[in-house]
Amino acid sequence: MARNDGVRVDRIITRGEFLIDGQSFTVDNNIWLVGDDTEVLVIDAAHDPSVILAAIDGRHVSVIVATHGHNDHINAAVELAARVRAPIALCPADLMLWQAVYPDRAPDLELADGQRLPIAGGGWLHVMHTPGHSPGGVCLYGVIGGEPVLFSGDTLFRGGPGATGRSFSDFPTILDSIRSRLLILPPETVVHTGHGDDTTIGGESLDYDQWILRGH
Repeated sequence: MARNDGVRVDRIITRGEFLIDGQSFTVDNNIWLVGDDTEVLVIDAAHDPSVILAAIDGRHVSVIVATHGHNDHINAAVELAARVRAPIALCPADLMLWQAVYPDRAPDLELADGQRLPIAGGGWLHVMHTPGHSPGGVCLYGVIGGEPVLFSGDTLFRGGPGATGRSFSDFPTILDSIRSRLLILPPETVVHTGHGDDTTIGGESLDYDQWILRGH
């Protein structure tokens, strides 16, 4: 748990299956709770709603945000939403991925580039459309306790871009998203990823040319 002024950032890790193109992979996902001691915003409800619910610890949930529609980032969202009575928000460009998991239940809210999501305890998270890993992938950027923070989903990891070469993904697109939307952020920006460890914008920017050479 990181605490900046009145805002908490909690990371929960859950394990489950990522299903794509007829293949299955066991993955560990980061779920992020952002808020204060009374209210939180949930980012990427993955795999086990009970574990997430325990971390919420009775706080009000303002919204459950999906950074994209891959099953491992949304497969706990509907059950969690029902249990905490919160809406689910997704960029509509990923609706086809959502429908593969939930054919009979639509998201409640649409995420749009430039949208602002309030943080309990003070501040905002700004929605940034960053396609490439999926058509509707988004990152959330804000300043928490005076420090810039990015929740990157599967767009940017420690070590480079999220995976492409799969259905609805595109390597040149994700490179352009990272270059034009993320690498212009302050270099000290802490990046909270969808899988694995944190990184910084400055640290990742050093390797951009190598990503181009290595391909997807």
